[in-house]
Amino acid sequence: MRNMHYYKWNMYKTEKSSGHLCKKWYHRTKREQKGVVYDMIKVGIIGATGYAGAELVRILTNHKDVSIVWYGSRSYIDKKYYEVYQNMFQIVDDVCLDDNLEELAEQVDVIFTATPQGYLAGLLTEEILSRVKVIDLSADYRTKDVATYEKWYGIEHKSPQFIEEAVYGLCEVNRDKVTPKTRLIANPGCYTTCSILTAYPMVKEGMIDVDTLIVDAKSGTSGAGRGAKLPNLFCEVNENIKAYGVASHRHTPEIEEQLGYAGNCKVTINFTPHLVPMNRGILATEYASLKRKPDGTLPTYDEVKAVYDKYYAQIVPIACIYVENDEKSKEPDYTIPDGYDKKEKITEANGSTYYIAYN
Repeated sequence: MRNMHYYKWNMYKTEKSSGHLCKKWYHRTKREQKGVVYDMIKVGIIGATGYAGAELVRILTNHKDVSIVWYGSRSYIDKKYYEVYQNMFQIVDDVCLDDNLEELAEQVDVIFTATPQGYLAGLLTEEILSRVKVIDLSADYRTKDVATYEKWYGIEHKSPQFIEEAVYGLCEVNRDKVTPKTRLIANPGCYTTCSILTAYPMVKEGMIDVDTLIVDAKSGTSGAGRGAKLPNLFCEVNENIKAYGVASHRHTPEIEEQLGYAGNCKVTINFTPHLVPMNRGILATEYASLKRKPDGTLPTYDEVKAVYDKYYAQIVPIACIYVENDEKSKEPDYTIPDGYDKKEKITEANGSTYYIAYN
């Protein structure tokens, strides 16, 4: 979380107390734009002191329409949030509260749960969903098949009645499914986000043999959570790389299910995650065999490029970088997507070139 800039939306106000001026913290619940006053979205976060929860705090603190009013953390109840994350000093002065979902649902518009698998499924009720929207960062509602969830996570699902209505919140794919009527959103996993988005256009257009899909992914250590674990100690991770969860990583069925929806077929992947010595981030490199076209030829470079442009050219968070083989003499027709400022052509020592668009 180092080297990140924060902007204070919650504010101090000066009051008189016992004859002295003092500063008290309060939550900003309204904002004004062009003379019109809007109610801000009141948010509560359960699991606010984990790495995912802290990232939520960072993002939502910068959101002009959001006011965080509940920082839930059973490990740090009554402790100032900035004492857990000191980079939030003078930005968040609230104390950490408990994880009482029913009480929280009375006070906020949206609840984020950045909690371990099984937590939300064990507590979510129709009464809670009738009062508040819930965005869950665990895997409790990502997979539609209960048996698959219970097999891969090794726990019983306590509220399967809500699985069907939960929207898989990968916005680049399911944006139209998130509506004002949506009550429950299942936030995608980390490996699943990059793995699905990398292959999605090719699977959707039927251009690859999904049975040949290989996902080779590398992740930083924060993906394992904030709890102390021997394999994640500095001396175990630094100057090292290792595969883990080989053929058994829990994100496997999630990737297969979502790509199966895209291709309207059963998908089985070969997925191997690796732990690398960095704080955060994932690199996913994927391989698959191209399907031949009706005329017996394989899709061309330009046809593959056109597929990715079709799905991602107008999505600002995604920058498509196209690699040109040195045997091609024609420079590809590259148009900068809306939201990007410029492109840069980079030539490698082997003669290959690629293009990067910046925003």
